[in-house]
Amino acid sequence: MQMKAAVLVAPGRFEIQSRPVPEPQRGEVLIKISRVGICGTDIHIFNGHYAADSLPMVPGHEFTGRVAASGTDANRLRAGQKVVVDMNIGCGVCYWCRRQEVLNCPDMNQIGITVDGAFCEYICVPEHLVIPAPDHIADEVLALTEPLACVVRAARKSRITFGQSVVVIGAGPIGNLHVQLLRTIGAAPIIVADLAGERVDMAISVGADVGVADPETLHAAVMQATDGRGADIVIESVGNPSLYRLATTLIRKGGHIAAFGLTGAGAELPLDILSTILQENSIKGSVAGIGQDMHDALTLLVHNRIDHRPFTSAVFDLADIQAAFDTLQHRPGDLKTQINISRE
Repeated sequence: MQMKAAVLVAPGRFEIQSRPVPEPQRGEVLIKISRVGICGTDIHIFNGHYAADSLPMVPGHEFTGRVAASGTDANRLRAGQKVVVDMNIGCGVCYWCRRQEVLNCPDMNQIGITVDGAFCEYICVPEHLVIPAPDHIADEVLALTEPLACVVRAARKSRITFGQSVVVIGAGPIGNLHVQLLRTIGAAPIIVADLAGERVDMAISVGADVGVADPETLHAAVMQATDGRGADIVIESVGNPSLYRLATTLIRKGGHIAAFGLTGAGAELPLDILSTILQENSIKGSVAGIGQDMHDALTLLVHNRIDHRPFTSAVFDLADIQAAFDTLQHRPGDLKTQINISRE
């Protein structure tokens, strides 16, 4: 049996190819994919800025679908069951995997980044990475599980709690999810900064207390909202070294920077070491959701803690994936673009 797959054959160029439907091996399940979100990482891959050595490949890792078949020793899931999938495949036995730090596994693979992903009709994945999802939750909502899991992990690593002031730099799709999760946690005030006024307005509509589109006024706005102290936590969600430097000026003494936005390789952040020590400031990186982060993200979506509407309005069919990527920069109001793989 054959399937359609969107293969990124070179930066900026997809080909819709016919490929054999994969056979699930021992411990694997075959998933019929229904909906896939386009991630910022996918855009970097498309533009040739990331994982170029993996091309040609099938990108895509924010996906949902139904179990189509199971290999030997894979008997936890039933055929037809709706599922989401943890994209991070560790070796399972190394020091980091044993400590639930799969992202640091030296032999880790990531679906859609180092191995073929979900912009296709079927995919085989290890059964232990597959999470059952309620049948009544719409595919477009379930496809948000993986990006929300990334935000859950960032909040967990930063130990954000109620009553803390937080600045989110960047009001794109992930920045918007940060805002919504912060609101659910009870952080206050939540201050959002982005050059796109439309996205700032969207962040305000889902829970931000203060929105700033003019970078010249950001510092003053943060100080005004925090009684002159600076923010407890600043989340950099863009990936610009200059914005990381800006973040160091926005935290209070004893504040924390959540390093989330991916920069280019070799980007550096100069720190005043003495001030960092004396003020007990901190910075911690976070890059993807794994394990329990995925389960928690799914729970939040199932119980309507996240407004999915800003993320599910732009949908393209698999055959039109080239147009979906080509037009992204001209659709700033679409926080997320999803690819429809199959219609039930």
